Amino acid sequence: MPFWTILLIAIGLAMDCFAVSLGVGTAGTTVGKRPIFRLFFHFGLFQGGMTLLGWLAGKTMVDYIANVDHWVAFGLLVFVAARMIRSGLRKEGAQPTLADPSRGMTLVMLSIATSIDALAVGLSLALLKVNVFWSALLIGGVSAALSLLGLTLGNQLGLRFGKSMEVIGGIILVGIGLRVVITHFVW
Repeated sequence: MPFWTILLIAIGLAMDCFAVSLGVGTAGTTVGKRPIFRLFFHFGLFQGGMTLLGWLAGKTMVDYIANVDHWVAFGLLVFVAARMIRSGLRKEGAQPTLADPSRGMTLVMLSIATSIDALAVGLSLALLKVNVFWSALLIGGVSAALSLLGLTLGNQLGLRFGKSMEVIGGIILVGIGLRVVITHFVW
């Protein structure tokens, strides 16, 4: 799989991290270098780690589904994209403000919530026989970078842009899924 394809997948996955970071930054609950570092570092770490876990799970099943792997990859990417788009379009009610989401269980839960999609992508990468180490590293790095960007911009832009980023990320993942299926039939 070409580098630019993995990069687009990484950007699509990182939109959740960006949206959450934007919201956290806008809320003003994460102030200072340490809390910002904790948040973007953990988002990147969890995205890369979940990609590796998904790949590991996929490697154990790859021989059983090799004939339909492109459809499985497409289905997983569309499933992830649909969840992201649905979440991006959903209106949210008032939520309680957290003192500092860059600490404790709140940080762990945010990191897991933003990286669940990477598990399915890791499974897809195993089915497509992609080098997972560099892919996971790129996915984690892009997620960390966009999280940092989201935290930085959050103070300036406002919460209203966070949801649209999830929709854009979902659309990117659908496009990647379509490319996987089309490439399978064309090549």
